[in-house]
Amino acid sequence: MTKEVKSEEVLGNVSSIETTGFVDGPGIRVLVFLQGCPLRCLYCHNPENLSLKTEKKLMTSEEVVKKIKRYSSYFGKEGGVTFSGGEPLMQSKFLLQTLKLCKENNINTAIDTSGCADDFEEILDYVDTVILDIKAIDPQAYKKLTGQNIDRFNNFLKVCQEKKKKLWLRQVIVPGFNDTEEDILKLKQFISKIKNVKKVELLPYHDMAKDKYKKLGMKYRLEKTPAMDKARCLKLQKLLLKKDK
Repeated sequence: MTKEVKSEEVLGNVSSIETTGFVDGPGIRVLVFLQGCPLRCLYCHNPENLSLKTEKKLMTSEEVVKKIKRYSSYFGKEGGVTFSGGEPLMQSKFLLQTLKLCKENNINTAIDTSGCADDFEEILDYVDTVILDIKAIDPQAYKKLTGQNIDRFNNFLKVCQEKKKKLWLRQVIVPGFNDTEEDILKLKQFISKIKNVKKVELLPYHDMAKDKYKKLGMKYRLEKTPAMDKARCLKLQKLLLKKDK
C-alpha cells in the first residue's frame, strides 16, 4: 500500500531508529539513521547505508517525531535526537522538515555528519550540536580516504563557525594512516583554531564490518589493516587533549 503524502511533505528513507543512544551527543538520545552517503570511506562500518537508491523504510517527519517523543521522558536536560547515517545531509529536505518539527516539540537536536554536502545552511539553524567527523585534514589524505575532495568539508566547518554551532569533533584512527604522534599534533593544531568545540574524540578503527561487506558482495579494502590498539588510541587522545604550557 502506497503511503499517503501531503503535497509539501518529503518522505525520508530511514535505515533504522535506535532508542537509547549514550555516545552520539549529550545525554540519552534517540538515533535516527538516514540512508545514503556521498563518501566511500575505506573504513566505513555501515556499508548497507551508503546507497540512497536502497530503499529501507519510507517515513514522514511526523512519524519520525512521534516515535522520538515516545522516549522523551528519558531525555532529561541534555538528551534528545541525533540524526546520523550514512550522511544525514544527503536527505536535506526531509532532515530540515524533521528538525523543524523537533524544535516545535522542544526536542534537543544533533546531527552526526562528515559535512560533505552543499544544501545545509538552514538545517544548521535547527541543530543544537554538530558531531563532525574529521576524516583527514590534508587534502590528499582526505581524497585517498573518502574518494572526494575536501572543499565541502572545509566550507561546512566555516559555516558552523559563522553560526557559532556547538561542535563535537571525532576522528577515526587507522593504523598506518593517521596513528602517529606527528599526525595527532597536526590535528591538535588544526582543532586549536576551531571555536565552540565542546568535545573531541579519537575512535579506534575496527574491522567488525567485514562480514557486512561479504554479505553485500562488496570488497573490504582494509583487509590487511589490523584493528587499532585501544590503549594506543587512548594514549594519542591524551596527547591531543594535553594543554600546552
